[in-house]
Parts: sequence; C-alpha cells; structure tokens
Amino acid sequence: QVQLVESGGGLVQPGGSLRLSCAASGIIFRRYAMGWYRQAPGKERELVAEITSGGSTNYADSGKGRFTISRDNAKNTVYLQMNSLKPEDTAVYYCTPTTYARPVWGQGTQVTVSS
Repeated sequence: QVQLVESGGGLVQPGGSLRLSCAASGIIFRRYAMGWYRQAPGKERELVAEITSGGSTNYADSGKGRFTISRDNAKNTVYLQMNSLKPEDTAVYYCTPTTYARPVWGQGTQVTVSS
C-alpha cells in the first residue's frame, strides 16, 4: 500500500520561505518521478514541480526561480524548497509519484502566505 506523508507547511509572510517534505512508503521510490502539486480553494489541482528518477527537474512557470524540488532516495523523501513566497502560493500542497500506475495522493500540507 502506497503511503505519502507531506509535512512542512504553515503560515508565512510574503517573501518568506518554507521547505516541504514528502515521505513515501510502499513503492520502490527511486524508480519513480515525483511531483509536487497544489490546490487552492475553488481551483483545480496543478503541477508545481517534478523530479525524474534520474534527478532532472521541471517547474511550472509560477515557481520558476523561486521553488526547488529535490529528492533523497535513501530516505524515500522528496522536498520542495519554496522561497520568495507570494499570497497566490497559498494552497494545499501534495506530492505524488507521477509515473506510478495509478494516481496516489497524501493528505497534503497547507501553505498560507499572508501578512
């Protein structure tokens, strides 16, 4: 059974930083690309960043230059470093193995950017 546990969210002021973590179990983590998605109230879930099994990265325009995705295969964990946060980054953030056979989601972690 695949389990994904996101953490690291919180309330931060505009311009601040957060580092999200996602611990995965039940899959051979190193084999899969991993992605971070977010969903703001009233909006569809959208891809924020993705990292392949080989470490190549891809970012949505909204996070380019501000967000960095990384992974630690020894810890079965994917990270999202978010800098220069903006109010429009407020959302629930989810991780997922993007190349897995079926959609799998964790409970998400809330990020709120507000003064």
